[in-house]
Amino acid sequence: MYINDEQLTKYLIDKDLIKEKDLSLSIENAAKHNVPLIEAFVHAGIFSEEKIREIVAEIKGVSFIDLSEIKIEQTTLQRIPESIAKKHNIIAFKEEGGVLSVATLDIDNLPIIDSIRKSTGLKIVVYVTNATSMQSALVQYRRSLNIEFDDIIKKQVSTLNLKEGVDESDLSPAELKKMAEDLPIIKIVDTLISHAILQNASDVHIEPEENSLIIRFRVDGILHDAMSLPKQITPGVIVRIKVLANLRLDEKRLPQDGRFKTVFNSQDVSFRVSILPTYFGEKVVIRILRESAHGFSLEAIGLHGEGLEHVHEAMSQKTGLILVSGPTGSGKTTTLYTMLDILNTTDVNISTVEDPIEYQVDRINQTQVRSDIGLTFAAGLRSLLRQDPDILMVGEIRDKETVSLAVNAALTGHLVLSTIHTNSAAGVIPRMIDMGIETFLITSTIKTISAQRLVRVLCDSKEKYHLSDEEKSKLEKVVDLDKVLSFLKKEKIVKAKDTWKTIYFYKAVSTPECESGYSGRIGIHEVLHLDEPIKKLITSGATESDIEEMAVKGGMLTMIEDGIFKAVQGMTTTEEVLRVVSD
Repeated sequence: MYINDEQLTKYLIDKDLIKEKDLSLSIENAAKHNVPLIEAFVHAGIFSEEKIREIVAEIKGVSFIDLSEIKIEQTTLQRIPESIAKKHNIIAFKEEGGVLSVATLDIDNLPIIDSIRKSTGLKIVVYVTNATSMQSALVQYRRSLNIEFDDIIKKQVSTLNLKEGVDESDLSPAELKKMAEDLPIIKIVDTLISHAILQNASDVHIEPEENSLIIRFRVDGILHDAMSLPKQITPGVIVRIKVLANLRLDEKRLPQDGRFKTVFNSQDVSFRVSILPTYFGEKVVIRILRESAHGFSLEAIGLHGEGLEHVHEAMSQKTGLILVSGPTGSGKTTTLYTMLDILNTTDVNISTVEDPIEYQVDRINQTQVRSDIGLTFAAGLRSLLRQDPDILMVGEIRDKETVSLAVNAALTGHLVLSTIHTNSAAGVIPRMIDMGIETFLITSTIKTISAQRLVRVLCDSKEKYHLSDEEKSKLEKVVDLDKVLSFLKKEKIVKAKDTWKTIYFYKAVSTPECESGYSGRIGIHEVLHLDEPIKKLITSGATESDIEEMAVKGGMLTMIEDGIFKAVQGMTTTEEVLRVVSD
C-alpha cells in the first residue's frame, strides 16, 4: 500500500503515535537504504506490518475490519472465486442492497477490485484487514465446500441403483467399465479426491467393512474418519479408481499399483494408488502428491545450526555418500528432493532411480523401478553408472547389491544420495555392516547421515506457558536440557540470560479455523557427521550406542533434543515431540 512519506509523518505526529527520536532515526534509515519510510518503521520494529496497514487505511479513509469473528454467507463468499481470493488476498464478507463489502490486504490493487465490480455488477465497498484475519476468513471456503461435498455424496448415493449381494466376480470387464462410467460414481470419487486435497490430506484410505465403506484421510500424519458410505457402493468406487489408475478391472485376488494425475485449482496433483485384497473386499490407499510441493530449502524442512552446516558441507563434495534415515512417512524423500533441488545446476548431470517417482523435476533424469521386468534399484543404478552422471540419487538402499553399488559409485567419483530404514543416524552403521559393507569402506564414503521424523506444527492460536518443576523433571529423564539450552543460546533463539524458568513453551489451542491446533508438519533431525573420532570407533567395531554417545559428545543434537529446540521456537509441543520419537 503506497502512501506519501509526508502524509504518513504528519498523521503519526498529529495522533502522537511515534516518538520524535524514533521518527528521526527512521527517516535517516529510509534515506540511507533508499526505501520507503513505511519499510524503515517495520524494519526497526517501531510498527508491525499489521499496524502500518491499519494506519495507511485510516489515512486513506478506508475502514479496518476484523474478519475472525464474522461468519460469511456462502452466497456472498462465492462472489469471489476461492482461487482469486487466495491469490490476491481479497474476500467478500457482506452483501446488502446491491453493495458488496470486500476486505483486502492491499487497497491499492485497483485492477482486481474493478474486475470484481464488473463480474458481480455490484457496487464495491473496500475495507482493509490484516493477514491473520484474512487467513481465518479464507478457511470458510473449505468449510462451505465440506458441507457441499457431504450433500453431493448423499445425493449421488441416493440416485444409484444399489443392489444387495452384487458380486464383482460375476461381472465381465465391459460390465465393470460401464459401472465405473456411471455418472453418480464418477461424481462420488471426484468429490472424495477433491475433499481430500482441500483437507491437505497426504493419503486417502478406502476400506471395505462388513456393512459399509469407510473413508479415512491422513492429515498431518494422523488418520481421521472422513465419512461412511453404503456397502453396495464399494464395487463402483473401486472400479472407478482402477480405471483412473489404468489397472486391471477384473483382477481382485492380487495387489495392484498404479498412478494418475489431475489439475486442481490450477495446481498439478499426482496420485499413487495401491490396491490390496482384504477379507471384505479390495482396500485402496491413494497417496496425494502435490507437484508444487518440492522446492523447499533445508531450513524450511527443519535443519538448522551445525547439522545444517554438516549437510551443506557434504553436498559441496564431489564424491561420497549422503544418507537420510527414518521410518516410512518420515519425510526422507522430501529431504532428498530438497537436496537435489539445491544441487540441480546446469554444470552437473543428475540421475535418479526411484520407486516410485514422487515428483518430476526439470533437468534431472529419473528412472522408475520395475521389479516385474528386472529393473530393480541395483539394475537401475548399474545402468546409470554408464550414463556419465555427476550426482546419483537412489530412492532406497534395501539390499546388499544396491548398497555395494552405491558405495562403489561414491568411491569412483560420484556424489550419491539415498535413504535407508533405521531408527537413528548411528543405526545406519550396523545396518550397512549387516548388508556386508566393510567398515573401512563406510568411513571412506559416508560424509553425513541425517535421521528424521515429522512433528505437527502449531497453528497461530497456540498458548504460551512455562514448564512446571514436575514437567521439567520428566523432560530431564529423556532430554539433556542443559545441552538444548546451550544450543538455543548459541543460535540466539533465546537470550543469554534466559533459564528454563523464563523460557516459554506452547500448547495447541483448538479454534474453528484450526480444529486440532496443528497445521502442517516439519522435520526434527539428528545429523551424524563422520569426523575422525567417529571413524576410528567404526573401524574398531563399536556398537550403535557407542557411536551415538561419541557423536553426542562431539555436539550432535539428537532428534528428541531437536524436537525440544523447536518446541521452544513455538513450532510444536513437547507432547507432539515425545509422541513421534517414541513411535
